[in-house]
Amino acid sequence: MKNPDLQKSLSAIVRSLPASPGVYRYYDSEGKILYVGKAKNLKKRVSGYFNKEPESGKLRVLVRKIRDIKFIVTETELDALLLENNLIKKLQPRYNIMLKDDKTYPWLCIKKEPFPRVFSTRHVLNDGSEYYGPYASVRMIKTLMEIIRKLYPLRTCKLYLSQKNIQKGKFKVCLEYHLGNCKAPCVGKQTEEEYIETIGQIRAIIKGNLGEVIDTLRKIMMDYAEKQDFENAQLVKEKLEILENYKSKSTIVNPHISNVDVFSVLNEEDNAFVNYLKVINGSIVQVHTVEIKKKLNETPAELLTFVIADFRQRFGSTAKEIIVPFHPELSWEGVKITIPRRGDRKQLLELSQRNTKYFKMERQKQQELVDPDRNSKRILEKMKSDLRLTVLPETIECFDNSNFQGDYPVASMVQFHKARPNKKAYRHFNIKTVEGPDDFASMEEIILRRYGRLLKEEKTLPQLIVVDGGKGQLSAAVKSLKKLGLFGKVGIIGIAKRLEELYFPNDSVPLYLDKKSETLRIIQQLRDEAHRFGITHHRKKRRKGTMKSELTEIKGIGKDTAQKLLLKFKSVKKIREAPQEKMAAVVGKAKAGIIFHHFHPVSGQ
Repeated sequence: MKNPDLQKSLSAIVRSLPASPGVYRYYDSEGKILYVGKAKNLKKRVSGYFNKEPESGKLRVLVRKIRDIKFIVTETELDALLLENNLIKKLQPRYNIMLKDDKTYPWLCIKKEPFPRVFSTRHVLNDGSEYYGPYASVRMIKTLMEIIRKLYPLRTCKLYLSQKNIQKGKFKVCLEYHLGNCKAPCVGKQTEEEYIETIGQIRAIIKGNLGEVIDTLRKIMMDYAEKQDFENAQLVKEKLEILENYKSKSTIVNPHISNVDVFSVLNEEDNAFVNYLKVINGSIVQVHTVEIKKKLNETPAELLTFVIADFRQRFGSTAKEIIVPFHPELSWEGVKITIPRRGDRKQLLELSQRNTKYFKMERQKQQELVDPDRNSKRILEKMKSDLRLTVLPETIECFDNSNFQGDYPVASMVQFHKARPNKKAYRHFNIKTVEGPDDFASMEEIILRRYGRLLKEEKTLPQLIVVDGGKGQLSAAVKSLKKLGLFGKVGIIGIAKRLEELYFPNDSVPLYLDKKSETLRIIQQLRDEAHRFGITHHRKKRRKGTMKSELTEIKGIGKDTAQKLLLKFKSVKKIREAPQEKMAAVVGKAKAGIIFHHFHPVSGQ
């Protein structure tokens, strides 16, 4: 920030900030909102942005753009968190994390009206009605609606059933009444008091308080039985069986775990996925998962805090216990934070974590179906950044050497195009100019042959070459690129197997990428595929070698004998050096003598 007037202006604002909890907002030169943040101490938090150079590149860009600072003081840090959450939703600042909740999930609605209807909807209105959800699983909401309709006859019509309209006789019974699905409150056959009592039981079922409803129904059944009204007692008994069956299927942990929120976070480089489970009496009554687009390298604790505040407010949660994998940045008054190590709560947390992983996998599959190149382009952009390349590595070629006790030296090359294997371009190489097990010389030869041929045939070169090996193999490959005049024009790196470190030309210090990095994952896939492809070719060559080796050229020695000796001694060189007695133990004295005298003609005279 080189503008002295601007520095002076912002410094004055920062100095005037109170040391109190609150929310701060950053604006750019056009008055557009850049960022909304919360703070336990506004003065300390905001001054931290300007007192030292930010480590993150994105944060440096944000600070350079700040032209004005505004703030709101709150009573507590929790109040600041809730206000921050609401302002982010309303203002959608460029540098704040955003919940990528583009899917409209269904809700269960108990309509605010006389004789309330109960139905599913994807639109939540500010109309005073009760909304329960959202339900990430359509199947779950359909199951709930089926159970409600089996248990209780409810109206589905949109008539306005005011007492005045009913008394005037404005309505007639419909087919639903004749089918037994509705008790016809429209013509006064069901009182509003009875209907509201039914709605209360439905509300309890939706909230997961099945035990409460079961106890009520059991009492009603016993009352009918005492009055010897066995027909109605049987109807209530059938309802009880439906509820008991639903309860047995939905209870997944200890039913004494009541009114608990469960959160888990799957954190990645540019985004994160968060799952929320609502548990009532051991039953999961609500599931919700979202993707968060990170903006300023937010920590997992920051993400978790943000989502807990958002979800509890959005879903109206009153849970007195929150189960999480680690501590969020804040605590909620009267709410216990649990990080389980074993038992039923640990099972719930693991279930939430599995849901998060499945959601991520499903989201990636959907993206690939809609836009197959989108995911690969994102990966290539990341690889370009991580590997210090000047262009996107759309075509990457990886090389691997193989030999067996110094014999049958071969090499393999595999090619990935747009981060996917391009098997038509895979190549095998038989080493021609190198004798013995010399991986460096072999690498030098195949790089020279491969790219010398591409240049001669005027074919397209790759943007990146990956060499399976450390500094030695990389140096050998670089030597060939220099001979061809390609060094500096094509990116090249080496990957060492021991610690998965990446080596660059003229740099003795290796690069260590995060083990979860997509860049490292692609390079590992290339290396493993090159190794697999090379080993397959090498085995074929060895099998053919046993048929056409120096051994089979000896008069009186056939393929079977040659194969037995190679299996035992591993190479022709070791057979040549072996005592006659050891060979005789494998193929017999006569053949052992023939072979020994072939390799040692002087001693056989």
